[in-house]
Amino acid sequence: MQFDPNCKKCPRLVNFLDKVSQSNPDYHCRPVAPFGDMNPQFLIVGLAPGMRGANKTGRPFTGDYAGILLYETLSKFGFSSSPESISVKDGLQLFGVRITNAVKCLPPENKPTTSEIKQCNNYLATEIKEIKNKLIILALGKIAHEAVLTSQQLTKNHFKFSHGARHIISDQQILYDSYHCSRYNTQTKRLTQSMFEEVFLKIKTEMEN
Repeated sequence: MQFDPNCKKCPRLVNFLDKVSQSNPDYHCRPVAPFGDMNPQFLIVGLAPGMRGANKTGRPFTGDYAGILLYETLSKFGFSSSPESISVKDGLQLFGVRITNAVKCLPPENKPTTSEIKQCNNYLATEIKEIKNKLIILALGKIAHEAVLTSQQLTKNHFKFSHGARHIISDQQILYDSYHCSRYNTQTKRLTQSMFEEVFLKIKTEMEN
C-alpha cells in the first residue's frame, strides 16, 4: 500500500492522536509522510514520530532531540542542504536519501504494539518496492531493523541487529544497523557522535564505490 495521510487502521493510535490534537490543535497529529528524495539510493528507517517532533511538525525527526544528530550527520556527509531541520517550511533538501518510519503515527509512550508495527509494514514494503535504485537501508534501532526484514519477507533470525552491522538482504539491497539517535541513547553514550558517523562513513563509501 502507498502512504495514506488519512490512514485510520489502528484504533489505539487514532484515538491517541485525537486526544493529542485536542490539547495541541497546531500539531500535525496525522500519519507522517516520508521526507526526501523520491527515488533515493539511501533510505533511513526510524521507529515512529515523536510527540513534539514529527508528530508536531509533520516531518520525520524534526522538532525534537532525536533529529539533532541525524541531520547534523546527514549534512556532514553531503546528504542534506542544512545541518538543522526546523519545519516543513524551512526549505531543507535531502540529496539521494529519504527518511521514513516503521510506524507512521505517534504511539503512546513511543511504544507501538506488535499489531501496529505489522499493520504499518505494508506502507514500508511498498515504499521500498517502488525504489528502483540499488538501495542501502539504515535501520535506526532494532524495531526498525525488524520492520525492514518483515517488509522483505525475510527471517529475523538470519539477520541479527547489531550497531554497525551490514547485511546483504538481496541483490539490490544492503541493510545497515545503528542504535537509534534518541535522547536516551546519546545522553547515556550508548550512541556517540563518532559511532554514528562511522556508520555513515561506511554507507557513503559503499555508495561511491
